[in-house]
Amino acid sequence: MIGAIVHQLTRKLTPKEIEDGGFAPYFVDHTTGVYPTAASGYPWNAASMQVKGDLIADLTEDLAAEQKARVTYDNILRFSDDPDVTNVIRFLRAREVVHFQRFGEGLRLAERRLNQKNVYFTNPSFDSRPS
Repeated sequence: MIGAIVHQLTRKLTPKEIEDGGFAPYFVDHTTGVYPTAASGYPWNAASMQVKGDLIADLTEDLAAEQKARVTYDNILRFSDDPDVTNVIRFLRAREVVHFQRFGEGLRLAERRLNQKNVYFTNPSFDSRPS
């Protein structure tokens, strides 16, 4: 969805608008194609996705990721005055809130079952050693 917004905002840019808007270095590398980067300019990579294979650690990480995305959308809304952009960003922000709530419910369910038989943080076979 963000890629579609970027495409809509950049598809009719003139060379002067590209240069005046500070978009020229990006344009040289990617034209108006969507190349996922952070606002700082660092390209997206899978290193930002944290997975440990531990139910509690992974759900907690998911909760944090949803909040980080929500804050990013809040920050975009502070700068945007285009209703076509802000409406989509508000939708995406609301979706992050719902995801956060669902991951929180999952974490509470998991925590309640930690003492039950056959519910593990990790796969117990990883820790077993042959006799």
